Amino acid sequence: MIKELQTIFAGFGGQGILFAGKVMAYCGLLEGRQLSWLPSYGPEMRGGTANCSVCLSEEAIGSPLVVHPDALVVMNRPSLEKFENSVVPGGVIILDSTMVDASVTRTDVTVYRVPASELADQQGLRGLANMILLGALYKVRQFCSLEHLEEGLKKCIPARKAHLAEGNAKALKLGYSLV
Repeated sequence: MIKELQTIFAGFGGQGILFAGKVMAYCGLLEGRQLSWLPSYGPEMRGGTANCSVCLSEEAIGSPLVVHPDALVVMNRPSLEKFENSVVPGGVIILDSTMVDASVTRTDVTVYRVPASELADQQGLRGLANMILLGALYKVRQFCSLEHLEEGLKKCIPARKAHLAEGNAKALKLGYSLV
């Protein structure tokens, strides 16, 4: 398991960006790690910009703001354009290739193009592309145990949306199997 990971999740409001980051942060909490989750979103409820910074570490975290992420998960082209150059050399960029039609210009990062939105629709998991991408991130960075990933997801789903737990878990596993 990776000792420290600084991640940015970015996309449009309504894509589940903040929720994906929250699940990752909760996984760190379950493992007793230091963590921060810092959401940022535009004033629009849906369709505006949304991103969040997640830090997981064995050491104390000096700032919750991620300036140079080890991992970038993007669900739209403007987010790729905004954050691509901030990823550290050797980092990873995981993008929803259904929604991002641009290529990553850097050669010093590993890029995973996952057609998450298309797969979510095909598998009856509409709206769960965020969990597919989180599953892909888990596969390439193993930021927690698989048990804590599943438990973290369950803890983050509110009781009024408990009926969505099974679909979210299926989307996570699908993302994990893709890379």
